Amino acid sequence: MERTIAEINAKICSGHVTVWTLAELKERLESLTVAEATQQVDIITTGTFEPMESSGAMINLGPTDPPLKLRQCWLDGIPAYSGIGAVDLYLGAAQSVDLNPEGGEADTLRERGGGHVIADLIAGKAIPLRALGHVTDCYPRASLETMISKDTINQFYLYNPRNLYQNFIVGVNGGDRPLYTYLGPLQPQLGNAVYASSGALSPLLNDPYLRLVGIGTRIFLGGGIGYIAWEGTQHFPLQKRLANDTPIGPAATLALIGDAKQMDPFWVRGCYFKNYGASLMLGVGIPLPVLDEEVIARCAIRDEDVVAPIIDFSIPRRVRPTFGVVNYAQLKSGTIKIDGKTVRTAPLTSLYFGQQIAERLKEWILKGEFTLAEAVAPLPGDRAFLPQQSWTTPSTRE
Repeated sequence: MERTIAEINAKICSGHVTVWTLAELKERLESLTVAEATQQVDIITTGTFEPMESSGAMINLGPTDPPLKLRQCWLDGIPAYSGIGAVDLYLGAAQSVDLNPEGGEADTLRERGGGHVIADLIAGKAIPLRALGHVTDCYPRASLETMISKDTINQFYLYNPRNLYQNFIVGVNGGDRPLYTYLGPLQPQLGNAVYASSGALSPLLNDPYLRLVGIGTRIFLGGGIGYIAWEGTQHFPLQKRLANDTPIGPAATLALIGDAKQMDPFWVRGCYFKNYGASLMLGVGIPLPVLDEEVIARCAIRDEDVVAPIIDFSIPRRVRPTFGVVNYAQLKSGTIKIDGKTVRTAPLTSLYFGQQIAERLKEWILKGEFTLAEAVAPLPGDRAFLPQQSWTTPSTRE
């Protein structure tokens, strides 16, 4: 049996579509065959809610009178990039507050970053803006101080260069002191292990070769509708894979875009990792159209079928030693064994909220509020991972 996206959309519009969340599918496959499930369901919804620091917002302030060409800009003390043109800004979720070199800001301000400002704007809050201008004949204004909100600016949309890792790592610390990382605190002597994927419920692990998504795919993004814009940075589909084709570590990533004015602050939240920096908790949901039996067969993977590498962060190098791989059933049990030692585990991804996103996306589709979009181009499957080479200081020319 084969379906097209156009046929599925026709069923959405007629009110006759069948939608299951990914968790529902996996449960029903205990009593249904792949062929039977394929006959019964049209769309599988997935979701994840996790820190995605490679995110940010494009903002157009609107022209001022007299006109201003931005040279530097701060939103609630957080620097925004202004080298785009006139009153266009890009605010990165991981951007931190500017500190005064003569004394610094209060410690509480250090725990606030671009992700918090983005979340506040989405929530409808007014944000102080301070800007310096590049004075020219056509842009004579030298500075600006004002308050902005999502209702007083022209464009406000998320453009996220790297979201939704297909798989990730497990972080541990084999050293003698606590480490503060993008996974959160890692306790010494293998005191804990942190993982950052929902395993068999991770959206892209159920579409390992990105057959069902591409540039232009419509998605749930931050409580609103978004789209896949491009491959994500560090997109690495050539990662080594198991026999079931799931990657054994970080692999594909996506660049995402969506209108932040339409987003729900519940699904976009600023966060801070102690002694590391700011980030953004973001909800993303991907609909997987059931085009044929292969889709269901791919979605049948279980947590015990998917693995992640255990990485020791105590070695300060790009290539760190590993303690092998572990499957997600073991990770979700709450403890794993490393060199004979029992180590507590915890997810950075919210498994509960990920399921809520899949449910919300299912509701949208059943109500006819969300239809599938045909991809206009596939995502590349041949990208290698190219780390920066070690550069030595060139010798001074005599």
